[in-house]
Amino acid sequence: MPICDWSWIAILFQVTHQKVRYFQFAAFARHPGVTHAVGCRLDGLSQYPFDSMNVSQGVGDDSSAVAVNRLRWLRATGGGVHVYIRQRHGTAIQVLKKNGRHALETIHTVNSPADALISNIPGVRLLIQTADCQAVLLFDPETRVVANVHCGWRGSAANIIGRVVERMKNEFGCHPAGMLAAIAPSLGPCCAEFIHYRNELPEQFWSYRVGENHFDFWEISRNQLVCAGLQTDRVHVASICSRCNPHLFFSYRAEPRTGRFSSFIALTQMDEK
Repeated sequence: MPICDWSWIAILFQVTHQKVRYFQFAAFARHPGVTHAVGCRLDGLSQYPFDSMNVSQGVGDDSSAVAVNRLRWLRATGGGVHVYIRQRHGTAIQVLKKNGRHALETIHTVNSPADALISNIPGVRLLIQTADCQAVLLFDPETRVVANVHCGWRGSAANIIGRVVERMKNEFGCHPAGMLAAIAPSLGPCCAEFIHYRNELPEQFWSYRVGENHFDFWEISRNQLVCAGLQTDRVHVASICSRCNPHLFFSYRAEPRTGRFSSFIALTQMDEK
């Protein structure tokens, strides 16, 4: 079977609301108490090379177009508070807690750099922006805590995923064995080429090499989640490569000057569907 086929549609399905298309993981959509969405590059206002649903204010796009795109994305996916972070390919984690005196606007950017968000506040949507990197969504239904992780190859090397799960355990008493995880569309093993991998990637990653110098970061992240305590059957991977699907997703590898699409996860009130 080819690496990039359409079998992912059973895991990730398309939704259209208010003329904005996005995707959802079937496993998360079936679960009460949580909402999520995986965006794409369609249905926005940005012009080439950021066409058209670019949500990043840091790539050189017209700021007014990005503001409209963010508002359109918010309205199409049900409102709430959209929280963005200043991603830096590091390991910093921002935690938003109930009664934490957070004054959040409808569309809010956390000022300090970070690459992961954790929250137990219903209605606060944790957004990660990507263009080949992974957005890793996490949900503990027992303690009602969610997280979203920006995970590129540097984040993988630093095991930011394991750090986030550990922080969820320490801050909220989360139980990894009961958690759900999902890895959004991102660079697949078909296109994750690292010619200088011996200098860039830790040696423990070399066993994930596909062919001469391609790497399966989906499997790396899956195994990091399992090593952090999650059950294998509760880790869901979209298995769709962003570079192989430029009609749907932004890809830095395909177009270094490009936009970013976003994925979010949030708790809902228990009486919401």
